[in-house]
Amino acid sequence: MNLIRRLLCVALLASVLPAQAADNFITVASTTSTEQSGLFGFLLPIFKKETGIEVRVVALGTGQALDMARRGDADVVFVHDQAAEEKFLAEGYGVKRYEVMYNDFILIGPKEDPAKVAGGKDITAALKKIEESKSAFVSRGDRSGTHAAELRLWKLAGIDLDKVKGPWYKDTGSGMGPALNSAAAMNAYILADRGTWLSFKNRQNLAIVVEGDKRLFNQYGVMLVNPAKHPHVKKEAGQKFVDWVISPAGQRAIAAYKIGDDQLFFPNAHK
Repeated sequence: MNLIRRLLCVALLASVLPAQAADNFITVASTTSTEQSGLFGFLLPIFKKETGIEVRVVALGTGQALDMARRGDADVVFVHDQAAEEKFLAEGYGVKRYEVMYNDFILIGPKEDPAKVAGGKDITAALKKIEESKSAFVSRGDRSGTHAAELRLWKLAGIDLDKVKGPWYKDTGSGMGPALNSAAAMNAYILADRGTWLSFKNRQNLAIVVEGDKRLFNQYGVMLVNPAKHPHVKKEAGQKFVDWVISPAGQRAIAAYKIGDDQLFFPNAHK
């Protein structure tokens, strides 16, 4: 009888443990820039090795990522539009926002530079020249953090896109990588995050034409989705991920991710 009981216990454990292991994951709603830059491909195996927790990333524009979390379809959000993140918190969907890292936006354009903006450090002056010359410009048009930054910059330049949009301005509704592919194919200007640009292979005739303006600063934040709104949120595992990316170990891992000699993101969780 004891042998039968032991065999039953072994069989029960064999059926339960794989299910528990399979459930040991969290869903992170994040941006296409963190995914397509290769950052998560570098970070997540380190996190899994240290914690045993698998992270499944859904890469969307920031607006879509926050909407996904509002529906309760993610445990954590990792995005880069502070105004939208603070609105998400104010609505009660997030627990607490932590700054994680930053890089910058850059203006990419054709090497022949039809708008004559190359070498400048004033992004609004460059946008004015692009609009005046009606040079081709590709927009992500997807409610991403990059798209939100682009719209803010057009506004700062005193340009009402609704009035001046024409064939020269292309809304793609796509992620950063596909939008860069469109710009390469059309020989167009585009606002991009530096991380995705550094990892982008299909540059063709494109190059950085404007960089270094302080208004191009690009901050990323991370938040646990509020279990009070969605009780099924994996609170403990999700918080472990948040705690890890802002910890010294996670910050070192972010700083260590490079392409060649270029560091793509700069940790600043405890600035």
